[in-house]
Amino acid sequence: MKIAQKVFLDGRMRAEGLRELAAIDPHLILVFGSRESFADAGMFAMLRRHFPAAGLAGCTTAGEIAGSRVHDGACVVTAMHLERSSVRVRSGRIGAMEESRAVGERLGRELAGEDLQGVLLFCKGVAVNGSAVIEGVMAGLGRPVPVTGGLAGDGSAFARTLVLDNDEVSETGVVGIGLHGDAVRVGHGSQGGWEPFGPARRITRSSGNILYELDGKPALDLYKSYLGEYARNLPASGLLFPFEMLGMDHARVGLIRTILGIDETSGSLILAGDIMPDGFLRLMHASTDALVSGAESAARKTREMVRESGAGLALLVSCVGRKLVMGDQVDEEVEVVLDALAEGSVATGFYSYGEISPFSSVTDCRLHNQTMTVTYLTEAC
Repeated sequence: MKIAQKVFLDGRMRAEGLRELAAIDPHLILVFGSRESFADAGMFAMLRRHFPAAGLAGCTTAGEIAGSRVHDGACVVTAMHLERSSVRVRSGRIGAMEESRAVGERLGRELAGEDLQGVLLFCKGVAVNGSAVIEGVMAGLGRPVPVTGGLAGDGSAFARTLVLDNDEVSETGVVGIGLHGDAVRVGHGSQGGWEPFGPARRITRSSGNILYELDGKPALDLYKSYLGEYARNLPASGLLFPFEMLGMDHARVGLIRTILGIDETSGSLILAGDIMPDGFLRLMHASTDALVSGAESAARKTREMVRESGAGLALLVSCVGRKLVMGDQVDEEVEVVLDALAEGSVATGFYSYGEISPFSSVTDCRLHNQTMTVTYLTEAC
């Protein structure tokens, strides 16, 4: 496996930098950048001109990861050449939230194959049910395969996200990358670091990823009462106070849900993924130390899965909420991840509106919020 990377700090790709990446004859190009860089009308044409035979995939972000640094307003382009494996890039379009599962299932069927070892998935970050997309992809694949990736970001605006695939840059896109061949190794890990506060609240009315009532009261009203002065800045301030999902016995199930939007008319909260209609929710908060420790745990889990493999590509997808909490110290969670992986590994990734990773097993891929998710790709010797 050969990996090369260029970081365009001002978000504008340049031909000389792309020519350097083309020198390794890449099979896959991953691009993560600001909304402004993706909105450039010439972006897709430039990529296709320099990489006519490579698969293209990527999305807009709430922060770009390259090496041990986190950038804002940059464009990170990573090229990968596979020696003994292959990639298959397929895409779909989600015009309305209700289409999320069906589009995911079609995508899964197109990526399926007996030698498929894993799927990287990048999806629009607004007006989408991320949980339903993942459920659809898993159903379409037809057998247990790890699916990792994330939902596109748009800073903290939650207004317009863009996805890159083999055909175009699209506002409604979802793109999947199938990793095929016996030589490819896929490690994955996901961890939070958030702590609960306040009592558990019963979900008394919900539909999919829309929360209407907690303990019989409008969810938005109750949420605002906890946030106090932070309520003025909703929905963006909701990134600082996600929900933890609890079972009927109030036991932690390991899933967190971020608020993506609010509806003042219905008094509801729009969450980044589905919630259990008969469960409980509890508010969460975090410190920088706890979040960094969670990121390190995710990296160690990933390394344990591919311990016999050497340097490879680390795909890091972390939540924009974590970035807001850590502020100027956000680089620390990226640094501890790289320290835990094989020497010489190359890191790319982004801050997202939702992270995709297996939960308890490869058959249980979920949409996570407020986690650091690490995917490690390498080839066996």
